[in-house]
Amino acid sequence: MLPHLAPGQTDRVRGCLLDAGYTPDGVRALLGRSAHDALTRGEPEPAARASRDGGELGTLVRLFLLEGVEPEPAVTAALGDLDPLLDGRILRRTPDGIRAALDVRPYGEGAGDGGEPGADWWVVSDLDSPAARQDREHVTGVGGASLSLAAATVRRPVGSLLDLGTGCGVQALHGSRHAVHVVATDVLPRALALARLSCGLSGVDVDLREGPWFDPVAGERFDQVVSNPPFVPGPPRVDYVYRDSGQAGDAALAGLLGELPGLLNPGGVAQLLGSWLHVRGEDWPDRVRSWLPGGVDAWILQREVVDPAMHVGTWQRDAGLAVAAPAAREQAAAWLDWMAAERVEGVGFGFLLLRRTDSEPTVVVEDLPGELGEGLGREMTGWLDRIDWLRAHSRDDDLLGATLLIAPETVLESASSVDPDGGWSELSTSVRRWSGPGWEHQVDGPAAALLAGCRGELPLSELIALLSFAHDRPYDALVEATLPAVREFVRHGLLLPVDGWPHPVNSGAASASPAGPVG
Repeated sequence: MLPHLAPGQTDRVRGCLLDAGYTPDGVRALLGRSAHDALTRGEPEPAARASRDGGELGTLVRLFLLEGVEPEPAVTAALGDLDPLLDGRILRRTPDGIRAALDVRPYGEGAGDGGEPGADWWVVSDLDSPAARQDREHVTGVGGASLSLAAATVRRPVGSLLDLGTGCGVQALHGSRHAVHVVATDVLPRALALARLSCGLSGVDVDLREGPWFDPVAGERFDQVVSNPPFVPGPPRVDYVYRDSGQAGDAALAGLLGELPGLLNPGGVAQLLGSWLHVRGEDWPDRVRSWLPGGVDAWILQREVVDPAMHVGTWQRDAGLAVAAPAAREQAAAWLDWMAAERVEGVGFGFLLLRRTDSEPTVVVEDLPGELGEGLGREMTGWLDRIDWLRAHSRDDDLLGATLLIAPETVLESASSVDPDGGWSELSTSVRRWSGPGWEHQVDGPAAALLAGCRGELPLSELIALLSFAHDRPYDALVEATLPAVREFVRHGLLLPVDGWPHPVNSGAASASPAGPVG
């Protein structure tokens, strides 16, 4: 029997959780920063000490976040009638007391850019013990991947949103904040059962459907699609449903990218996480680019690349395996043999953004530099706006007539080496953004002067004319050399158009607030 709660009981339990203060803010306030940070690192003892005098909230913290055994009277005081929770396989009774059968974790989203209030949710998933993670149908909770995708998602209001492969429902919860109608699908009945509990306890209405890939939504289209699919490249097998597609290598991602635009309304946006193989003798950007159909803008951002050994070891540890055990070594050997036979030199991981368009598509595949900070939501939204602006100014005359402003976070850096004759010899000069992704561009003297002159006062044509005079270089030659760089500066947000620039409402990323360790 799958975990469940009757609708009336769901509302009652939600009320108990709220009354006890079992929310992200409530847990942080009870534990304090030090114990909360320790719990996030997987160190439970400081949180156990901090929760001793925490009353009902302390009981729930120890029960769900520390996976402890609590006296039945104390759990009853916090959650009321326990029979529905026991019958629904959310709690279990032991000779020593009550234990959690599932992870019920406070989670939330901060206030929106447009002044919308924050939201308190509860995410229900399988327990995170090593033994539990080795179950083939294990449903993971709030982890690094789900947090990264949530923080990268464009949050403009839409009519319909699809969460493809919802798992425990994290992306569906976030989607409910800016979409009128949310559909969430999964191939695993257990995942849908836990997503139903997550949404029910959180008071969020989501249309949950069972089936593989696009089957549950055949013939439908959406304004937005988000997906954290099973993206771990390896042999064609399914050891764990949450991560393995059953297809060899990155074939599942290739098929997903080929079919996904067909689910989008005109102008619709899809965002997902993915991994791709670096194959000897192949250019990885060309490999990923070849999977895209026509009619879509695409931004593929590679966050990191690991070698085959690191890839296999990371995902074995993620599954709770003791990597030195004989069975794990046998699995690793078969995995590495497969990669060697497929000429795999590395595995890339990153973010993919697609948008259905009737215009000439813009497709960019590049590495993502620097720290992400608050996430990529604003950057993804800004990129869509910037390529729209660049498309509207594709003619050189239109771009030359535009007035541009250098972004305040742009910095100029130079590197020099010691000159054998004394002093310093400049090696390179570059501009980059110091906040968010650290997009960096090499520049020469005229280009640096042009950027400094972009103060939102003069059109680009007049600035180039001034440069032509100051550096004694032909105007036409400067135009030819400058405009490609200007387009890249705009695309990466170092230059901002003064006129014709959208000012979207609620265009930033979600501010996710989990309580306790997030994997």
